Amino acid sequence: MKKNLLFIFVLLCTFSATYAVKPKKQIVNTKEVGLATINRNMAEAHINFLAGDNLKGREAGTSFGRIAGDYIISMLKQWDIAPLFETYEQPFSAYRRERQHNKDRFEVNLDSIAKLKEIPHQRINLRNIFGMIEGNNPNEYVIVGAHYDHVGMDTRLEGDQIYNGADDNASGVSAALQLARAFKLSGQKPERTIIFAFWDGEEEGLLGSKYFTLYWEGMNKVKSYMNFDMIGRNNKEDRPMHFVYFYTQAYPAFEQWLRSDIENYHLQLEPDYRAWDNPVGGSDNGSFAKKDVPIIWYHTDGHPDYHMPSDEPFRLNWNKLVEITKAAYLATWRLANENSY
Repeated sequence: MKKNLLFIFVLLCTFSATYAVKPKKQIVNTKEVGLATINRNMAEAHINFLAGDNLKGREAGTSFGRIAGDYIISMLKQWDIAPLFETYEQPFSAYRRERQHNKDRFEVNLDSIAKLKEIPHQRINLRNIFGMIEGNNPNEYVIVGAHYDHVGMDTRLEGDQIYNGADDNASGVSAALQLARAFKLSGQKPERTIIFAFWDGEEEGLLGSKYFTLYWEGMNKVKSYMNFDMIGRNNKEDRPMHFVYFYTQAYPAFEQWLRSDIENYHLQLEPDYRAWDNPVGGSDNGSFAKKDVPIIWYHTDGHPDYHMPSDEPFRLNWNKLVEITKAAYLATWRLANENSY
C-alpha cells in the first residue's frame, strides 16, 4: 500500500511540475526603459558645469571651449558610447581676414581658406565631438545635434563679464547627452545608426556643422537630423510649457509623432508647430537642410537674456527642459526605427 501511495505521490508531483501554470515572463519595453532615465538631476549636472563661471562662456577656440568639449567626451566614455571616428574628435580650423575686417565671417570651406592664407588672416582651431550607437542598418544614419560653444566673456564690461550660455546652448547639450545615455541604457540596438553630434563654432557662423556636412563622406546616408538649440527658457511667463517645434514641411509624420506622444505619455508641453518648407536658417539645422536632409528643431523662442551675461542656469524652466528632452527621445526612437517617414 505504501508503495502504491508513493507511486501516486511521485506521479502527481510529475504531473504538477509538467502542467502547472507558470508565471509569464515579464516583457520589458526597452523604449520606456530609456525614457525613464531622463531626469532633472542629470540636466542640472550637465548645465551647471557647462554654464558655470569657471568655463568663462565656452568661446570657440579657447581653452574654456576645449574644457567643455573634454567634459562631453568624458560623459560619452563613461557610458561606453563608441566614437564615430578613431577618436571622439573631428578637428578643423576656421579662417577670416585680420581684425580690421572682423565683420567678415570665419570660413571652413577649403577653397576660401586657400585664398585667405595668401593675406593677413586669423585662424581658430576647433573640434566637433561625436558619439555613436551602431544600428542594424549600416547604410542609414540619424543625427542628433547641439552646439556646445557660446560667446565667451567681455573684460570691458562692468559687473558680470561672463556670457554663461545656460539656455544657449548648455540646455541643448544636456538634452543630446541625456538621449545618448537613454538609448545606451535601453539595451536595444536601433535599426539605423544614431550619431550624437556636438558642434563647435556655431556662434561664429555654424562652423562645426558646416564643416561636417561639407566634408564627411557619409552625408548621403543621413536619413534625418534633430537639432537642439535653446530649450530651457520661457518666451512668456504666462505660457511656461510653450516651445516652438520646427520641422521640414514635406514630413508631416514629424508633427503627428509629437501630437501622439504628448497624448500617450502625458507630456506637459504646449508646442507651436511650425512646418518649414526649407529650414535653412536659425541654427545648425540649416547646414543639414541645405543638403536636403529632413530636420526637427526644438526651440523655446527668444527671451531678453539671449546672448547676455544674464543667461544663467537659475533662470531655466527645468520641468519644460526635461519634458522636451523626453519628447525628443521618443521622436528619435521613431527616426531610428520606423521603416519610412
